[in-house]
Amino acid sequence: MVAGLLAPVAARADDAAPDSAAQIVVTGLESALRLNATYDTRVLGRDALVASASGRVEDVLSNVAGFQQFRRSDSRAANPSSQGVTLRALGGNAAARTLVLLDGVPMADPMFGSVPLSAIAPDRLGAIRVTRGGGSGAFGAGAVAGTIEMESAPARVLHRLSAEAMGNDRGETSLSGGIAAPLGGGELTASARWDRGDGFWTTPVSQRAAASVPARYDGWSGALRAVVPIAADVELQARVMAFGDHRTLRFAGANSISRGEDASIRVIGRGRWGFDLLAYVQDRGFSNITISSGTYRPTVDQRSTPSTGIGAKAEVRPPLGGDHLLRLGADWRHAQGDLSEVGYNASTGAVTAYRTAGGRSGDLGLYAEEAWTPAFLNGAVTLTGAVRADRWSISGGYNTTASPAGVVTVALNHPDRADWAVTGRGGLRWQVTGRLAVIASAYTGLRQPTVNELYRSFTLTASGVSTVTNANPALGNELLRGAEAGVEWRPAEALRLSVTAFDNRVAHAIANVTTAQTLTTITRLRQNVDAIRARGLEIEAGVKAGKVTLDGSLALSDAVVRASGAAVGLNGMRPAQTPKVAASLTLGWQPREGLRGAVILRHVGSQYEDDQQVSLMPSATTIGAYVQVPVRAGVSLILRGENLADVAVITRSQPVPGQPNSIDLAAPRTVWAGVRIGL
Repeated sequence: MVAGLLAPVAARADDAAPDSAAQIVVTGLESALRLNATYDTRVLGRDALVASASGRVEDVLSNVAGFQQFRRSDSRAANPSSQGVTLRALGGNAAARTLVLLDGVPMADPMFGSVPLSAIAPDRLGAIRVTRGGGSGAFGAGAVAGTIEMESAPARVLHRLSAEAMGNDRGETSLSGGIAAPLGGGELTASARWDRGDGFWTTPVSQRAAASVPARYDGWSGALRAVVPIAADVELQARVMAFGDHRTLRFAGANSISRGEDASIRVIGRGRWGFDLLAYVQDRGFSNITISSGTYRPTVDQRSTPSTGIGAKAEVRPPLGGDHLLRLGADWRHAQGDLSEVGYNASTGAVTAYRTAGGRSGDLGLYAEEAWTPAFLNGAVTLTGAVRADRWSISGGYNTTASPAGVVTVALNHPDRADWAVTGRGGLRWQVTGRLAVIASAYTGLRQPTVNELYRSFTLTASGVSTVTNANPALGNELLRGAEAGVEWRPAEALRLSVTAFDNRVAHAIANVTTAQTLTTITRLRQNVDAIRARGLEIEAGVKAGKVTLDGSLALSDAVVRASGAAVGLNGMRPAQTPKVAASLTLGWQPREGLRGAVILRHVGSQYEDDQQVSLMPSATTIGAYVQVPVRAGVSLILRGENLADVAVITRSQPVPGQPNSIDLAAPRTVWAGVRIGL
């Protein structure tokens, strides 16, 4: 069945590679799939990566049942610090509950735990592997809802020289380009992308004011990657990535700026004793200005939020024979973030306070993972097991507040904490027949609170109502226990179907809990509630009939909060930002090489904006499209269409006393046209 999982990865890459390099082989993917064979895993190949309606990685990931961002906004119209991703209806938090890796390196922001989605261009990737459920291998602390592993595309599946220029009906543009060249016995790839535009209106016409503006954005990213053999069966991989993103949300002056520089070096051995050595560093920064919706003056200038992440991994794979695949390893992560902001009086513009906050978190993990396919069972059964021990730590936490005159009025130093936590997972895969397989697994997982959740409070104001979310330095770790079982059936070569039932429970889940509410102010506190429990079904199917393909994904989830004490009012409620239904259906057509089209139908069920289930955002169904038409050798015309039915998709809904809810909207109908060149 591993071969079946690899099939999407070894797909034709006609739009991105010369004919001589049509097969995609991603470093380390085969062995990883064997270890993940007993878990609910989905691989997105090159075709899915380059043929999305928007050309953005979050759009591609939405083809996977259960994938969810904190809000429905994409990375053009969301605050960068809120771009958390999760799986299996375990959302409701801006920090990612899913471990996101790029070439083995964690991508989450060291301060916020959010993922810089705008910096990850899908056309730079060779494949994405999504494993739902708790993780246990390298960097497994953080994989509460699952793991999303992205692999850079190797040079052999890219054109030596590529470029793409796109524009849409609002005058926005997207420019990208890259090179892929041999480097000794290895390869060198470089790419860059620039997206800019005045954006679309997130504010409905009836709620616009003189200060209202579209969601303007201006973002760039670049990456350089080298792969060099340094000995027989040993290669060195080095990657650097940089990005910058400037967005304006809802009101003039409500600007957010994020930037980052990441670097990693990795040595992989593929000999009898396989090994994987990795070290990385992240330098990230963020600033944000909050504008009052009543006076349109700044209320907070979060002027500087520098953060740093560093980490390393060492893994060895002893030669135990063909029946066994064993990973033994250790990993280490350290994150530090600091905040400096200025508070203003929204009416007068006078400074009210200077605030600083920050802290550190760390994790040292030891892990072992084994996949055993007994030869005496003719390869029909695969058993996997893993155990992980984490020494986690939280330290250096502080909060200070000074008056406009610079007099310190609050100076808090929070106690350091550290402990060990042990998690694990195990699974079974039984290939009943050549066309039918059964999987079952159980797992536990761990996620530490982020520096942001522990120490940063913030205020958002809309239509005269301020929502204050207070940090909580006493937050504890989230702990997952879960199980799943499913079947994979391929009644014919052109037809596949998988159904997975799951039951996941995140104890001590971190939620924004409303503690007080008046006509003008909503006060929330980040708290550990007793648990979030999510149960449901994930259904995926695919059909191929000649030149036509049909791929579908459906997630049905029943999630509920279990809470007591001060948060007892949430008991029995659905977690914020969590739909019961999410579905994706893609109809593809490729009559000949280079000519292709796709229509993408997406549905997301209704979900509550808030923990009190006051603001219900209705369900929405959108239609997207992608068309590629070759016009000459190496040159293609590209057409994309987003939300072609122009459905109003609500992304935020806040109650306003005596008035309709203050809402934000996702992208309206958008049509893109451009040219792609590959030489």
